[in-house]
Amino acid sequence: QVQLVESGGGLVQAGDSLRLSCAASGRTFTNYVMGWFRQAPGKEREFVAAMKWSGVTEYYADSVKGRFTISREDAKNTVSLQMNRLKPEDTAVYYCAAQSFPSFYSSSYYYRPNEYEHWGQGTQVTVSS
Repeated sequence: QVQLVESGGGLVQAGDSLRLSCAASGRTFTNYVMGWFRQAPGKEREFVAAMKWSGVTEYYADSVKGRFTISREDAKNTVSLQMNRLKPEDTAVYYCAAQSFPSFYSSSYYYRPNEYEHWGQGTQVTVSS
């Protein structure tokens, strides 16, 4: 079965950088969309970034555009989230997610956490001011 394992979270100061990694296994992910979501205490899970495993288009939430970058490493079957210029409001548990969307689905579905079937356990990111 699909297994997603996140790593790389931690405690940093505002303005610092962190790189999260998601090791994916259990399936060939060529036709999958890989997403990063986050959830802060008392808030709903929200979209951060996504990309098709076999594509080049990247999708970002407005709040992270220009600061975060999603990428993949095919040889390691890993999807990463490079987070720069971190802000206290970026503090949350970050989750990796995977879903095989039908080809006729619009990219609007990639932003919806309820559309993803497979999730990692999450990694905590805390940004102090």
